[in-house]
Amino acid sequence: MQNSAGFTTIFGRNLIGELPNFVHRPYLVVTMDDLWDLFAQNFDDNHAGPYFVHTIDGDELKDEVAKLPECRCIIGLGGGQALDVAKYFAWSLGLPLFQVPTSMSVNAAFGHRTGLRFSGNVRYIAWAVPEAVYVDFDVIQQAPPVVNRSGICEILCYHTAHADWRYATERGQCEDKWPYDQALVDEAQGVMATVMDALDDIREVNERGIRTLMTANRWGGAAFHNAGWNPRHIEGADHFLFYALEYNTGVKFIHGQPVCLGIYVGSLLHDDRAQEMLDAIVRAGVDIRPGAMGITWDDVSHALVNMRDFVRQAGLWYGIYHEAQIDEAFAAQVRVNVEAAYEGLSL
Repeated sequence: MQNSAGFTTIFGRNLIGELPNFVHRPYLVVTMDDLWDLFAQNFDDNHAGPYFVHTIDGDELKDEVAKLPECRCIIGLGGGQALDVAKYFAWSLGLPLFQVPTSMSVNAAFGHRTGLRFSGNVRYIAWAVPEAVYVDFDVIQQAPPVVNRSGICEILCYHTAHADWRYATERGQCEDKWPYDQALVDEAQGVMATVMDALDDIREVNERGIRTLMTANRWGGAAFHNAGWNPRHIEGADHFLFYALEYNTGVKFIHGQPVCLGIYVGSLLHDDRAQEMLDAIVRAGVDIRPGAMGITWDDVSHALVNMRDFVRQAGLWYGIYHEAQIDEAFAAQVRVNVEAAYEGLSL
């Protein structure tokens, strides 16, 4: 049996308003400046001031730690960047951590490490286990629907991760420290099935949808550590396309959109349930067309054609992109298929 323990997670309402009554004082709220106006009224005079996240560059954050005001705990409030920086600060200062996700977009609230950028590449460092993660239904439902719905990417990506893991194993390219583990794959697929069964509720961002996706993210966020720092069952070609697009364009994406595009592309390359995955993405209301992400099909085509070089230079684990000969014709077919899937739809 795998160790599937996750962080203490509380579902409810008015959860932010209760925080000042029990967190260690003075507390530092790590958030984004555009969120503070929405939630500032929930905090009293015992806070050390909000810290507004403006970078996830690891070298810059080292300098930021030295400038922080004196505090006795960290509250992460926001999406992936705020929650990751809160983890980094709590780890750097050895302080208790409380996490409050304001959307379902990523599983950062449930992960032990923080994903920072060093020279443009992602590295997962640090260690922080929150006292609890507080999932407030009313807070989540305030977030833009596209942000909430895009959180499916963190679970549906198991499909392409498993395909990459099998691909590497069959070719003798799997890392010795991460041998293929069918029991772990089965456990992850069981979690993914709960999300596939709740796509309509996730699209509506109703209470069942929130509980289902956040519970799945609770498992997935802790799965990296709980599998002995093995990422093979939770990430692969799906995230690699996201990393390449981010690196090439400099655009700060809603995480789930490029990752969901990567799920479809990876499934197509593996010839493994590609249409089913695209249908699920569309059904959940996640728009993976480049225009919805602030980029172009030319950007996507450039990333795809150069993916083999990118994954090798970035030192990413072996998968379909390490060998696939992707040309402009394949990229054009992806465009045709994706555009057709959204034809006539209003998201």
